[in-house]
Amino acid sequence: MSKLVKLGKNTAFDKLTWQRKLAVIRLFEGKTLKEVSQEVHCHINTVENWKSMPQFQQARTEYSIYALNNLLPDAISELSNLITDGKSEMVRLQAIQTVMKHANLLSDNSTPELDKAKIRKANAEADIAEQKAQQLSKDVADDLTINIIRNDRSIENEKANHD
Repeated sequence: MSKLVKLGKNTAFDKLTWQRKLAVIRLFEGKTLKEVSQEVHCHINTVENWKSMPQFQQARTEYSIYALNNLLPDAISELSNLITDGKSEMVRLQAIQTVMKHANLLSDNSTPELDKAKIRKANAEADIAEQKAQQLSKDVADDLTINIIRNDRSIENEKANHD
């Protein structure tokens, strides 16, 4: 068997047995439970049980991050090649969009920045609505006061006319 990777001190992955480490790697590679169990020399139910263990799940996450980080330079290089040497305009456009999205220069429908802007807009609209409601309430109160004063004057005028 080839030498297994070491992710770092005190990682969940490094605390696993060689069988479980290999199972994590093979599951990441897309192997079936049957294939993994045959390679690590245990029953398929054993591998299934490992998958439900928190330490094993944490190890899978750690290994996935490790493996994807190692693939990142190749992925960037390939995207660069597609942008500059892509045979089809559609392939080049998709590669450019991928790069721009990950640089937060282009959004599908939502990015953290866009979500924050939407929240700020909603809060501002709520503030405006509250100010309008307060103004409307003040206007209604003013109209009522004016009507009361008019009614009082009207009553006083009627009394004066009767006297």
